[in-house]
Amino acid sequence: MDRSEKVDLVASLHKTLSETTVVVITQQTGMTVTEVEELRSLMREAGTGYKVTKNRLARLALKGTQYESLEPNFSGPTAIATSNDPVATVKASVEFANKNEKFSIVAGAIEGSILSLADIKKLSELPSFDELRAKIVGLLQAPARNLVGVMPASGAKVARALSARSQQS
Repeated sequence: MDRSEKVDLVASLHKTLSETTVVVITQQTGMTVTEVEELRSLMREAGTGYKVTKNRLARLALKGTQYESLEPNFSGPTAIATSNDPVATVKASVEFANKNEKFSIVAGAIEGSILSLADIKKLSELPSFDELRAKIVGLLQAPARNLVGVMPASGAKVARALSARSQQS
């Protein structure tokens, strides 16, 4: 990689870090190609950008962003997961770390606030934005669905009452 490619990479990574909501720093050692493909697929499904980084270039890209305090965590074979959906990104990272001992979470931050590993685990247990949206839509639809279920029964009762009343006369 020549100097101009490195400058472009740092600029691209700086832009990504400036615009993202969450950053999760991970380490992976000794993973097979299949495992790496599985990890990348999982991250893609979660809507997460995942990039293996050179530590020196990542440190340069962090300067001037809200994640600058993560700089000391860049040592060894690191990668960065970034997204605007913090729960999905953290959930995907924790899920893969639980399945694969060669992959670990080093640090994380949301909008500049550093997360401890315990915070990351707690965050991974929350429902994602999409799951929350689905629950809200379900809650909003429930009264209408219940009303539709009750309406035919009420109409039938009224019809039977009218029919019985007409037969009495």
